[in-house]
Amino acid sequence: MQPSIVLAPEPAVQYLLRIADTCLILAQRLSEWCGHGPALEEDIAMANMALDLLGQARALLAHAGEVEGAGHDEDQLAFLRNERDYFNVTLVELPNGAGGRRDFAFTVLRNAVMATFLKLLWERLGASSDESLAAIAGKALKEARYHQQHAGEWVVRLGDGTDESKGRIEAARERLWIYTAELFDADAIDDAAEATGLGPRWSSLRDAWDAEMAALFDEARLAPMQRGPEPSRFRSTGKIGRHSEHMGYVLTEMQYLQRAYPGGAW
Repeated sequence: MQPSIVLAPEPAVQYLLRIADTCLILAQRLSEWCGHGPALEEDIAMANMALDLLGQARALLAHAGEVEGAGHDEDQLAFLRNERDYFNVTLVELPNGAGGRRDFAFTVLRNAVMATFLKLLWERLGASSDESLAAIAGKALKEARYHQQHAGEWVVRLGDGTDESKGRIEAARERLWIYTAELFDADAIDDAAEATGLGPRWSSLRDAWDAEMAALFDEARLAPMQRGPEPSRFRSTGKIGRHSEHMGYVLTEMQYLQRAYPGGAW
């Protein structure tokens, strides 16, 4: 069995991995819709968006490996880390549904949440002091805008549709909303990125994200959501490597071939 790699705990590396891992794990979840979409067009759309996110993750992982300087390439960083060394937000590792059933409403609402956030982040990263990161952001921004548009159209269609579709999107929102606070938690990693010009504190994107999500919910005729889960003490912590019970299953599937056949090539 292929052993795990050990990361250098540099703030810049962890900042890059937070973005890369978030894209990578969301791509993994979206790819699970391949062959299972509610319509052929959506089946293809989900697969294409998963490929976009995978491309973003690959570019970021390769760059993170260069910044780390320990000789780790994108494949090693994708497949040979332990669970606690992944720094994606918890929201993207959640299953596409509940009770073992896929939920299209949950998937498109999560896509809307994440695409809106990533669009705002890529916009800011276009001015990064790291020229390679700025170049990655320039390409990724175009893809995030499409993802946001696609997901937003579905949120509106479901929210302003039948009683059943409205109930499904409302149930999806109730399930995932508590996890959105993690997107805007700030810590020393964000402080270091802001100080060096690498990238913004994620917390600085909160007001713009709130405004765009509120406008989407208004168009979908969904009641406004409160700003984060303040009444609850729950906080998801994937950004610091403490994940939900679902992450291990994602990694087991994603890492299997590389772990079982070290250095395998096809």
